[in-house]
Amino acid sequence: MKNALLVIDAQQELIDGNKEEQAVFNKETLLKNINVVIEQGLEAGAESLFVRDLDVAEGKGGGFEVHSEIHVPEGAAFFDKKATNAFYDTSLLNHLKEKEITHVVIMGCKTEHCIDTAVRMATVNGLDVTLVGDAHSTTDSTILKAQQIIEHHNKILHGHYNVNNFSVVRKTGEDLFSPIHDQYR
Repeated sequence: MKNALLVIDAQQELIDGNKEEQAVFNKETLLKNINVVIEQGLEAGAESLFVRDLDVAEGKGGGFEVHSEIHVPEGAAFFDKKATNAFYDTSLLNHLKEKEITHVVIMGCKTEHCIDTAVRMATVNGLDVTLVGDAHSTTDSTILKAQQIIEHHNKILHGHYNVNNFSVVRKTGEDLFSPIHDQYR
């Protein structure tokens, strides 16, 4: 099984907030955990992939870039998207297929939008997914606090499946690049 690390929308302005948007929940822990998982991925020989949303900071400048506290590995691939779905109108899926990747470890922002969609679309497209439950975040909505949104998604995405492929939710301290999916098949 070949692994890839998929870091979604971990962009400076999205994580830190701006005049209209608050910073994401538990920002410091999010950044720390993302870096821990990046290091795990490097040690496991996983490919590092970063997805950036062109809506963040109008797709330009420092606010658009991956957060400055994230240690982006040399040689990481970047995919810019226009939609909530990281696979829509990007070359991400073709890239994963060309590299024969069958398992993706996903983390980033925002939980109920781009993270949820990426997990579901990855399983639809024949990939097993490990969502890092303590390495994705969001902001409060008008109905729920960010922590509630995160906890809800960790619950509903653990075991989400599309017949042959599914997602599990694990924590940063686990061996994320040694998939456990076969234990549940």
